[in-house]
Amino acid sequence: MHGQSLEAKFEASLEILNEALERAGNGLIAVAWTGGKDSTVALNLWMEILHKRERGTPLALSIDTGLKFPETVAFRQAMAQAWQVEVIEVGPEPKAKAPISEDRVECCRLLKIEPLRKAIIERGISVLINGVRRDEHPSRKDRIAFEQRCDPDYLQVSPLLDWTEMDIWSYIAGRGLPYCQLYDLGYRSLGCVPCTVLAGPGSAERSGRDERKESCLSTLHDLGYF
Repeated sequence: MHGQSLEAKFEASLEILNEALERAGNGLIAVAWTGGKDSTVALNLWMEILHKRERGTPLALSIDTGLKFPETVAFRQAMAQAWQVEVIEVGPEPKAKAPISEDRVECCRLLKIEPLRKAIIERGISVLINGVRRDEHPSRKDRIAFEQRCDPDYLQVSPLLDWTEMDIWSYIAGRGLPYCQLYDLGYRSLGCVPCTVLAGPGSAERSGRDERKESCLSTLHDLGYF
């Protein structure tokens, strides 16, 4: 798929999102939006589908762990207003906002997975679109575009699986899309502040992420994360 043109990948992503719309029926569809480059592109593609179908206001689900970069949060808030996106903002229970655990799986479960699960149940979300790409991490190389998740039951849709990091930036530049200012400082993948540092020259895209967390991505996915 990497040999495909960006235009071909763009059209394939739109086909996936159109199918997601059909599968959802009258169900609620949301985009998991972090304010990062990938989920912002996924949201922009989804907005294009809604515009063509005259389907109204886009809905986004944003998990605020309380540990996000202020720049990421500010960017998402500004763009939600500019793009007229309805944002469901969810976060961990107050008792979960303790010092970061050395157990990265437990930390992500409390701060991300449990709030995500609760929001899907309480808001009745039947389809959740994300910005995951296969080339980001070895654990994602076999992901499929449509994944039925259980407990809670919803359809996870990944329209950007075949895009590369370069594709994302080419799309952003070609469309003149805004992006979080942290990328201009050298960050390539944005997570929570304690688990994100600047990657060194020539490093992999997610090399700035905490290695303990990165080694557990498959486990986190099994527990309910993207």
